[in-house]
Parts: sequence; structure tokens; C-alpha cells
Amino acid sequence: MNRRATAVLALAAVTGLTLTACGGPKPAPGSGSRAPADAFEAVKVGEGDTTRGGNINVLMSTDFQTLDPGNSNYVQTANVGQLYYRTLTMAKEEAGKPPKIVPDLATDLGKVSKDGLTWTYTLKKGLKFEDGSPVTAKDVKYGVERTYARDVYTQAPQELNAALSDDGYKGPYAKGSASDFKGIETPDDRTVVFRLKQPFAEFPALVSRSNTAPVPRAKDTKLDYTNHPVSTGPYKIKHYDRGRSMQLVRNPEWDPATDPNRTALPDTFTFSLSTAQSTISQQLLADFDATALTLDSAGGLQASDAAKLDTADVARRTASGLIGCTDVLDFNTESIKDPVVREAIAIAIDRKAIHLQYGGARFGKLTQSYINPDQRGYVTQHTALAPSGQPRVAAAKKLLKGRDYPKKLVYGYADATPRYKNMGTSLQQNLKQIGIDLELRAIPAANYYTTLAGENMPDIARSGWCGGADSGSVRTTVDPNLGPSVDGKSFGFSNIPRYHDPEIARAMYELRGENGTSEDLGRKWATLFDRGMQDYPLVPLIRNVTRSVVGSRIRNAQVGYFFGSIDLSTVSVVSKKG
Repeated sequence: MNRRATAVLALAAVTGLTLTACGGPKPAPGSGSRAPADAFEAVKVGEGDTTRGGNINVLMSTDFQTLDPGNSNYVQTANVGQLYYRTLTMAKEEAGKPPKIVPDLATDLGKVSKDGLTWTYTLKKGLKFEDGSPVTAKDVKYGVERTYARDVYTQAPQELNAALSDDGYKGPYAKGSASDFKGIETPDDRTVVFRLKQPFAEFPALVSRSNTAPVPRAKDTKLDYTNHPVSTGPYKIKHYDRGRSMQLVRNPEWDPATDPNRTALPDTFTFSLSTAQSTISQQLLADFDATALTLDSAGGLQASDAAKLDTADVARRTASGLIGCTDVLDFNTESIKDPVVREAIAIAIDRKAIHLQYGGARFGKLTQSYINPDQRGYVTQHTALAPSGQPRVAAAKKLLKGRDYPKKLVYGYADATPRYKNMGTSLQQNLKQIGIDLELRAIPAANYYTTLAGENMPDIARSGWCGGADSGSVRTTVDPNLGPSVDGKSFGFSNIPRYHDPEIARAMYELRGENGTSEDLGRKWATLFDRGMQDYPLVPLIRNVTRSVVGSRIRNAQVGYFFGSIDLSTVSVVSKKG
């Protein structure tokens, strides 16, 4: 759920934004809930509204990569998904803070055995699918089972699967395996028992992942399930015209008594799935549609929009917050094999220029690592990257002297966002100074992460990560991004650089089996991550800040720490402009 289908947009560098409310010390309806003490403090819009009804228009530049909860590693899908599917637990967002794991379909956060190898969950009573049929433990189990069919679901979440005991399971479609899965037991209709191969301190967060969304076996249409996943949430899909539009309407079988986590205030959500980002920003800034918002990164804002954020009308409609998402440049370690060459490329990159393209301190801050001090178990990280972001060209040339290194590389970028191409132009200039020509190659945005996971992975590519199943945990960032495969013999599923150092991989594989607190284990993960980063499989760039303008009738708008955009589970819409 953690790959960002689009990254924070490039904006002109400006100083911190001051948000002020109209009408005295109390914010006016629809205004930011408070003025920030600094550029990174969270600001909500229209907090506390309880208006029920109306429609919210969600403007997006591209379609969702998928709506199938079993085939999604994307935050946009997770954001809209919380409206139509529920999971055993839920990562409940709070602007500016890592999400809190709370019960969702389950009655509690689970009961663990003394050895840490068994977790048991009980489903709440009265849970139903949109067709009125009851949700059972077997439906939850089947939702997990189908994500083991990795030949079908290439982007299925794998953190939970990697923790379970049945490594040999191939999914319910494989011959002879339809009832074969030993990693989950369902002794009755309301009990789900997970068998782990190693203890996992953050396991309640793992079952908040989308692959614990129940799926009725009879309704599983494999890859076509994305067109109409069966709802267990407050809304269901009324129509979905891929690449164009979608509408969610109320699910009458959803019982709010079982769900304290979703306000479900609007009657409908209408999605426009092919609106140009420049049009999105123009419409939101001008308040062209007072019921509109966007899930596009950085609120769909363009480079020319920065100054407009300071106007009073726009400022009072801008939700903002430092989010858990970090952007990096991944090096394909299978094509750029020498870690010294990768280090030379890394330190030659002008990260300061890239930071300015993202909008400077107003829209993010330079970071030296994928992990950050807010995460449990953090230890100091070390790289040769200049904290200022300035390139170290002379040092890079010195590292390359006498070494065999590629004279031509390919940078792949998602074609829906022009600033990714602009980033490539900056990289071209950087690498040219050290004798490397960089080809820029556009990748269709809808296929971007599938391409990065496949045979056509370019030499260099941008990606982002929003903290994994538990944004506050070091492990759920380190293990997916640099960790080994389930068996420890290769690189892991979300390891875009394809980094695999045998010694570090073995240590990480063994660490997966240790019992202990999240903090204690996190320190060990952070130490191994620091060691791996000395091989420069990736270059940390920006820890993102999102500022998202909403229409003047939108209320309860907050930027999700994990989602990096407006949290759809909290928003409402009023009948008149405030």
C-alpha cells in the first residue's frame, strides 16, 4: 500500500506559509483549524463539522493503479479503499502524526501467544457484504490466500504473507491448493487464527493491510475484481469507467454501530480520473467547484501556483502537514553493480536543486535516510551525501578514477507528472559532469511500479515510501525496501533497487525471527539499514510536506500522514459556502 503512484510536485522555492483564519481567534467555517507554529505543523480545514449528505468531487490526473485490495501497494488505493473495504485492524490517520492502529472488522488488536507465533482475532457481529451476505472468517482467509498468487497479483501486499508460516503456498488458483493454506485457521465463522514462522512485534499493523479485506470466493473474478470489489465499508461502487470516472454511493448493508472509525458523512463521492494536473490546480485555487478536492500529490499544485497559496481565500482552504512519505532515487544494483560507482553517482547528484523543484522547505525537507528519528528504534544514519544537498563532483570523479563504470544510463520517470522529467534533466547535467550520459525514458504512470518490478527496470528511477504497515516502526520501512525475499535468498518484493548483500540479507532474515519490543528490534533493523546504505542502493531525497487546497464547502479536511493527501474517511461537505 505504500508505493506512491505520484510524488510531490515541483513548486517554486518560497518561504514558510502562514495560514490565518478569518473572523477573530476562532476559525471561520472551512478555514484552517489553526495557524502553524512552523512550516511543518499540521493544519486542518473545517474541523468538527457533522453535516451529513451531499457529494464530494475528487479530481485526479490518472486512474487508480487498481481498486482490488488484494493487488495494491499504493496509498491512493488505500485512501479510497477505506471507503469500500474494511480490514481486521485499521491505520487511523491523524494529521502530522503516524497513524494509530485500531480495531476495524476485529473486536480488538488481537491476542498473541506467549511465544509470539500465534495471533487470534474475533470478528465483530453483524458484518455484511454489500449484497447482504454475512462476512465470515473464511472470507478474510480467502482475501489473504489470493494474494499468494503472485503470478496473478503482481502488486499484492506481501508484509503479512512474509510473516506467516506457510511459505510453500501458491494461492487458491494453483492445482491442489484451494484448501491447503496452513498459515491461517478458521475454527468458526468469527475466528481467524494466524500462524507465524517468526514473532512480529508489529503484527496488529500487518493485519491492517488491504489483503485482510474479506473477499467472497464466489465473487472473485481475479484481475477483473478491480472493476467491482465487493464492499464491506460505508460505500460501494455504483459505476466505474476506467480511466474516466467512478462514483461511490452509500452501502445500505454497512452498520455504523460496528465502525467507529469512518464518519461516512457525504452521500456520494464522484471521481474524475483524467483531469490534467494544471486544470486541477486552477480549479481548486479558483474555487471553481466548491465541493472538490484532489488525491494527487501536493494537491495537484503547479510551479506557478506557489504565490497564490498566500492569498487569504486560498490559505483558509489549505490543509497541510508533514507526511510519512519519503522520495528517493533507486539505483538498479543489477545494472550498476559496483557500490563505489553507485556512491560516486549518489554524491554527484544535486539534491538541493531537486529540493527546490519540490518547492523547497515549504513542500518538504532534505533527508539523509529513508528512516527518520520519529520512528521507533531509529539510530543515527551515515552517508557521504552532503546534508546541504550540494553535489560533490570532485569527490565523485575521484571515486570513479581507474574504475570500470557505465558511460550511459537510463532514468525512467512516470509520464503523468512533468516535474519527474524535469528531475531527469537535472540528473542529466549532474551525471554529465562525471562522464555519464543519461537517457530519459517516459513510463506510463498507470504501469510505473509494475515496470520497476519487472524486467524493464531502468538504471535509475524515483520512488516513494510512506512507512509500511506501521509508519512509526523502523522495521516496516527497512525490511520491504532493502530486505531479502521471503526465503532470504534474493531481494524482497518491494526492494526496487534489487539490493542483495548476502551478509546483510542473512542478518535481516535472522532478525525476522527474533522476539522483542518494536523499539529494541527497530534499533537492530536501523543498524543493518545503515550498513546497507554504505553500498548506495538508493539516494534519499525529500521527506514530503503536502499542502492541499479544497473547495470552500469541504470540511474536516486533513492531510493523512500515510496517505500524503486528503483523508477521505473524515471529509464532509456543507450546502453553502462558508
